Amino acid sequence: MAASAPAPPSPASPASLKRIVTASLIGTTIEWYDFFLYGSAAALVFNKLFFPGSDPLVGTLLSFLTYAVGFAARPLGALVFGHYGDRLGRKRLLVLSLLMMGGATFAIGLLPTHATVGSAAPVLLTVLRLVQGFALGGEWGGAVLLVSEHGDARRRGFWASWPQTGAPAGQLLATGVLSAMTALLPDSAFVAWGWRVPFLLSGVLVVVGLWVRLSVDESPVFKAALAGAEARRAQEGAVAEKMPLVAVLKYHWRDVLIAMGARMAENISYYVITAFVLVYATTHTGLSQQTALNAVLIASALHFAVIPAWGALSDRIGRRPVYLLGAVGVAVWAFPFFALVDSSHFGLLLLAVSVGLVFHGAMYAPQAAFFAEMFATRMRYSGASIGAQFSSVAAGAPAPLIATALLADFDSPTPIALYVIGAALLTLIAVGVARETRSRDLTAVEAGGHEAATGRGTAEGGASSPVPSSGL
Repeated sequence: MAASAPAPPSPASPASLKRIVTASLIGTTIEWYDFFLYGSAAALVFNKLFFPGSDPLVGTLLSFLTYAVGFAARPLGALVFGHYGDRLGRKRLLVLSLLMMGGATFAIGLLPTHATVGSAAPVLLTVLRLVQGFALGGEWGGAVLLVSEHGDARRRGFWASWPQTGAPAGQLLATGVLSAMTALLPDSAFVAWGWRVPFLLSGVLVVVGLWVRLSVDESPVFKAALAGAEARRAQEGAVAEKMPLVAVLKYHWRDVLIAMGARMAENISYYVITAFVLVYATTHTGLSQQTALNAVLIASALHFAVIPAWGALSDRIGRRPVYLLGAVGVAVWAFPFFALVDSSHFGLLLLAVSVGLVFHGAMYAPQAAFFAEMFATRMRYSGASIGAQFSSVAAGAPAPLIATALLADFDSPTPIALYVIGAALLTLIAVGVARETRSRDLTAVEAGGHEAATGRGTAEGGASSPVPSSGL
């Protein structure tokens, strides 16, 4: 007798959806706080504590190198968390990623410096940075999917953009805590022990994040897809199910490449605007650390506010138009950005960072729904994570490093602005060849990115391809 098909999942109630969005937002805020805290500390203090004796700019380069190492671990995290997230569910992997990230950040706050243990200090720092990167590689995909798969298609861009606000919220929190410490403490005390306080604070934040994240339910879309696969196996007999990674590379390779290209301008511009600007403003224009931190702090608050607005706009006019607007914006703003920072005036520095982050938000806001809508349910965690995190190795990882090296070699911001413009061109090409995904029903998206239930895939989504019976 044929097994009955499971009923399609119902959208979450408004109250349930808000709880899920809140849980994802708090979790991503904590994880990005941990990750960005390292970037800010790398720009401000790690060169003195872990790489002493170097030229200040060389020490900063070495510090940013350990910062980039965290990005190298993100693709591995995407593979491992994506595999088990597609097999076991989104929720439990998100709990694990939060524990790993928080534990590594707390441990950095306890690390001995080079003055105490010599060369072992930067080695230990690098190991903990690898753990941070591995955890973050699995966090993003799970957080945005948990929200995307609970809501309905009409407002998916808006609701899925809220976990994206965890990045500016984490930046805001990390920069705010560092700014408070530098304002309250003299430089000697901040270098001696004050920098540790924000890292140790992560232990408290993780407890809060776990309490919230454990209270939400698993994605109903994932549970329905899992039940459907089990029903098919009962009906057709034992069928070997492809590993999510294998299925993604076979049926969604085009979508993975599009996601990677879409990330180039978004990732590179963000780290130039928020991390490298701390180095540029303090070493090239003579502004104080406090001034640079305050500018990033205020601009991050604006960034947080505009992301849901961009997400809502993507529900009205589509993911691609909003994304393309952001890519064009960061390209056009590249030269004015550095001209304003060079003024050495706080108001103009704030304007430079704020406008840059508004344009960045136009790419970052629709990204969650855009990437989620590209992939089939039982390979969505893997596909979205691989597309997002593999590109980070070529984009966000070396961005502060490349920008610092260009500044050291040319003593001019012109090559850095051209670097950002080049990244924007890559993103314009990738998003330009993509198909609009706004109207897709996640419960009907099959391997290859098309919608079997409606037949709209060829018109709206990815190219058609054969669908494996166990691939959803």
